[in-house]
Formats: sequence, structure tokens, C-alpha cells
Amino acid sequence: MAKKRRMFDINMPTEMPTDAPEAAVPTSARAPRRGPMATAISEAANSTRQRQEIEEKIRAENDALAHEHVRLKGLGLVMELVPLNAISTSKLTRDRAKGLDLELAELKGSIAEIGLSNPIRLETRTDGLYELVQGFRRLSAYRELFDATGDEQFAAIPAVVTEAGDTLEDLYRRMVDENLVRKDISFGEMAKLALEYANDPETDETDPDKAVATLYKSAGYQKRSYIRNFIRLVRELDGHLLYLPQIPRALGLSLASLIEADGAVGPTIVKSLDALPSRTAEEELEILRSFAKEAQPSKMAAAKSGAKRPAPSKTSFALAVGDRSAKCTAAQGKLEIKLDRDFSSMDQERLEQAIRQFLETLD
Repeated sequence: MAKKRRMFDINMPTEMPTDAPEAAVPTSARAPRRGPMATAISEAANSTRQRQEIEEKIRAENDALAHEHVRLKGLGLVMELVPLNAISTSKLTRDRAKGLDLELAELKGSIAEIGLSNPIRLETRTDGLYELVQGFRRLSAYRELFDATGDEQFAAIPAVVTEAGDTLEDLYRRMVDENLVRKDISFGEMAKLALEYANDPETDETDPDKAVATLYKSAGYQKRSYIRNFIRLVRELDGHLLYLPQIPRALGLSLASLIEADGAVGPTIVKSLDALPSRTAEEELEILRSFAKEAQPSKMAAAKSGAKRPAPSKTSFALAVGDRSAKCTAAQGKLEIKLDRDFSSMDQERLEQAIRQFLETLD
């Protein structure tokens, strides 16, 4: 009789070790193998997700660059090429007198050789055009170069473009300060601009003397005083002077004093100027000098006679106002009160009422 084989009970683990070779893992325990189609779909999904991540990163970078561009443009640090026919010069009265500009030829030659080193400044308009703020001579040079040559490189000019928003006073100040820095604008041109500014219905100021303080804040007191003197000359002779920028400071101040002292001087000068309509700059200056020379003998005679102008009377005193002391100075047409108090912070209506009551009491 054959002997029975001994059988052993072997307890097999329900989970195979993770480090077991693939051949040792039963087929039923292995992960289902993916077909070619599933693999392709998975790879396509991964590629799409990566592409979306790259696109989102690019969009974020573009948004950051766009915001930075807008910020720099608002600061006036972005330069653009703007077509000449899209630029208007009608908003501001220019501080440059019309006429022959001897330095414009030099500027045109420089631009033609090496280009424009300093861009003009423009402000956007609602109609899609641009308004010139700074750079009238540079724009004029480009326009003359384009008209003369037809070269497309002069059809557009480098410009810093800012959004509209500056007040009219700020725009005038930008224009004026640029020319003050260059130091080649005449007192006659500055005086004429102050008159034009005061006469402009779009501005808040109507007094030319006060317009000088508004426009020429950057200038010293003495220069503003000269401009105010030239205002008398320009007001009296405007429309009859062909070469206003050529009038030297000393000659202009002398003529302004004559006009202020004698109301008949202005019309006499006008008659002499109009009698020579085709005059040159030197001929016009000679006419003006002749009037200034005629006034010199009378000034010298007055000085030799020893006549002295009476010193202006002035009274100064101090007043106690509560626990403060007010220093007062009274003179002809002037009363000055100095008190340790900020009157600008007071309600204007209340301040006006107090001053009115004070003046009514004096009467």
C-alpha cells in the first residue's frame, strides 16, 4: 500500500511586501495595466495643466508690466513717438513772441545731426489729440524739418505724454519754469505772458501784477519786479512793437518809468514807431533809445538841483491783544499787522466781516 504524502498548512500573507519583485506578486494583486489610449490621455492632461500654469504666469507678468507702465507714464517717465499732426498748441498762450527766431536754425541742425535729446511734454485730450505743455521751439523745429525735407523721421516727435488732470495754472507754470531755467526768455516776453494769462477767461486771475506772482514763483523778487515794470511798457506799446524780445532790461525799465510818469509819452512813442512800419530791430531800438535819452537831461537837472523826495511817513506801534502783542505799521495806503496767529486757518467769511467792521470804524 502506497504511503500518503504529508501536507503542511502554510499561512500566506494577505498583502505582499512593497519591495517584492514584480514577478513574485500574483497577477491578481497587481494594479491593472493602462492601455496606450489611457496613457496618452493622462500625458495630454499633464501637458494641458503645465501649459495653463505657464500661461497664468505669463499673464501675471504682463499685468505687472502693464501696471508699471501706467505708473511710470503717470510720472512722466515714458517716452512715445507722437505724430506732428496730432499735436495742438491752442490751450496755452506761448511765452515766446512770434517772429524770427535766430536760434531755431541751430536747433534744427542739431536735431538733423544727432536727434532730439530732450523730448517735448504733451497732455492727452478727450478727442484723441494731444496738447503741448512744454517744447514749443522743439516742435516748431520738427515741423519745419518735415516741411523742408518730407523725411518720415521728422513726421513724429519723441514726447512724454501724461493724462489730463493738471490745472491750467500748473500747465502754465511748467511752461514758464522750463524757459526760466534756460535763461533765454526776455522780460518783454514774460510780461506779455502775464498780461495774456490775466486776460484769459479760463484762468482765475485778472490782475497782471498778481499773475506775475502766480506764474513766476520760481523767480526771485527782483526779477518779478522787473517783469511788472515791463508790463507797463507792453500794455502801452503792445501791437506796435515788432521786436519785443530784443528790448534790453535797462532800456525797458527806463521807458516804463517814463510812461508811468507822463501819460503822453506812450502815444508819442507809438506814433514814432508806426511812422516806420518796415523797420529793422536796430531801427526800432534806436527809436526807443531816443525817448530814453531825452529823459536823461531832466533827471540830471533834478539831481543837480538838490531836490529830494520827501521820505514817506510811517507810524509803528504795538498793541496788547489778550496775552499776545500785535505789531502795527501804518503808512500811506498800507497797514500791516503782525500777530502770532495763523489767519489763513480762520473762516474766510468771519475774517472778511472783521476787516469790514474795522474799516467801517475808521471811516
